[in-house]
Amino acid sequence: MAEDWEQRLRENGFRITPQRQLVLQAVEDLRHGTPEEILVEVQHTATGVNLSTIYRTLEVLESVGLVTHAHIGHGAPTYHAVDEHVHIHLVCDQCGSVESIPAAVADAFTSDLRDTYGFETDISHVSIHGRCSRCASSPPRPVDVED
Repeated sequence: MAEDWEQRLRENGFRITPQRQLVLQAVEDLRHGTPEEILVEVQHTATGVNLSTIYRTLEVLESVGLVTHAHIGHGAPTYHAVDEHVHIHLVCDQCGSVESIPAAVADAFTSDLRDTYGFETDISHVSIHGRCSRCASSPPRPVDVED
């Protein structure tokens, strides 16, 4: 768990609560988790915690810089710990796997955006969809078409 998580919360006027500790631990254990997945993880220990508590806690943890989120799919955001390296998410549209790769692979692209358009990017929220190496080496699954 982030070494200074208690200090970060206190410095920002927040109390240390068991729920905050459990949510932060769940985010770190899952590596990438939606609020619903984090709830399931937390409920292994604390069955009384509900989804609104998860959302409020994630908001607090994000406001003090302990977690961040990315929009990996069309549903809820996916949260991960900030102490991880800045990364891009590779999302397989076939099997659903998510791989984190160093953001440095996009350095040329982000430099071009800055130099050409004056646009500064936040690469930490980027997800790229496609097929992972395992799925790309096998034939695509047929699409179910109803008449």
